[in-house]
Amino acid sequence: MTPLQVEVAIIGAGTAGMGAYRAARAHVDSVLLIEGGAYGTTCARVGCMPSKLLIAAAEAAHQARQAQAFGVQVQAVTVDGAAVMARVQRERDRFVSFVLETIDAIAPGDRLAARVKFQNANTLMTEHGQLIHARRVVIATGSMPVLPPVLKELGAHLLTNENVFDLPTLPTSLAVFGPGVLGLELAQAMSRLGVRVKVFGVGGGIASIQDPVIREDANQAFNHEFYLDASAHVKSVKETATGVDVNFLHRDGAWKTEPFDYVLAATGRAPAVAGLGLENTGLPLNDHGVPGFDRFTLQCGDSTVFIAGDASDDSPLLHEAADQGRIAGENAARFPDVRPGLRRTPLAVVFTDPQIASVGFNLKQLNAQFKDRFAVGLVSFEDQGRSRVMLRNQGILKVYGEQGSGLFLGAEMFGPAAEHIGHLLAWAAQQRMTVSNMLDMPFYHPVIEEGLRTALRDLNHKLHIGPQLIERCMDCGPGA
Repeated sequence: MTPLQVEVAIIGAGTAGMGAYRAARAHVDSVLLIEGGAYGTTCARVGCMPSKLLIAAAEAAHQARQAQAFGVQVQAVTVDGAAVMARVQRERDRFVSFVLETIDAIAPGDRLAARVKFQNANTLMTEHGQLIHARRVVIATGSMPVLPPVLKELGAHLLTNENVFDLPTLPTSLAVFGPGVLGLELAQAMSRLGVRVKVFGVGGGIASIQDPVIREDANQAFNHEFYLDASAHVKSVKETATGVDVNFLHRDGAWKTEPFDYVLAATGRAPAVAGLGLENTGLPLNDHGVPGFDRFTLQCGDSTVFIAGDASDDSPLLHEAADQGRIAGENAARFPDVRPGLRRTPLAVVFTDPQIASVGFNLKQLNAQFKDRFAVGLVSFEDQGRSRVMLRNQGILKVYGEQGSGLFLGAEMFGPAAEHIGHLLAWAAQQRMTVSNMLDMPFYHPVIEEGLRTALRDLNHKLHIGPQLIERCMDCGPGA
């Protein structure tokens, strides 16, 4: 086979890879986008979008069941599992088709369907033996599910995010391993759609919530809907003819064996770098096989190799993958003119109900970098006016600020409208606003965001800048 000569080779055509391609193509003409699997981003095919479609169906069922609390009578709610999954798959395929259209618009000479591995830092070889000589390479191979040892022997009754959305109908029962973002989102959605769900975790973590008070509030709220043990003891998971049997220590103290149709492994994802031959690049690799890199330039050491997206194991979120792809693509094309790119304020959202959001510095980072130099403001949504009106009055918001400067540092939230409040707070953090600046912004009445104002006022007082909170301050309106 005739070897290929290119300026920039990009391995992986997901969100980061396509972003890298567009950015590199703006600077050089010779760019090759290489994909060894199916086209279509993780988000569109097996992540963000199909999970939100399932959550939307669950919200509709939940709201119908809760209507009586408002004086609205709804007759028995039934869920057509096949219809639910048919819509998930139909709309998922529609989102994927948009990605495929983008791929089809790339010149055929700029893309290659093949699996490749490094022979050295500037030479790739396909599984068919074709060599690709690239002056610079961007690794954007994404991530893959990680299975704990207790689940590795399972076969047809094991689900991950890679296949759960292809089920022809909803199962009747589901054991979820991993109360992280995906595990909790899908567990709650399945439960609200009538599936018997139990969630098993290790170490006590719940969706990366750092604050122990917020984590316990979330734990209690979720346990009102489905069984969740974030520090579970599971002795065995055995496949049967009809499903799986899980032997576990129940929270009531008794060992139990319970049958389930399926197990959903939501125990995390790891960079999909195995088989790339990164050991041949001469780059130092960490325990996950990922080369060290500068998170502002995405350059691996001082080499001509760059890394972006989930493969970097940095911030496995779509907007971060898009940013990283752009930065890596531009720097690969401009090399050796490597420049730091914009890394935005950290923002993460979990689409459970109540939602979970984190912004800026988390509690662990604050204790490490701002020890004894930050204060915490708090609000409970239990009595927050608009939240009570909508019967969404659950959760806690904590906001963090720096002593002395009054600078807003970050926040963690379990509560209503967290996806929207999280964005407001991320914008404020990126603009380096002080808590006083934020309180000068307009707050309408009655809105859930008034709860944010209460937390900020509490924080400003603890920063010794603002007055003490007035209980049930009526200049804000009742229930603010």
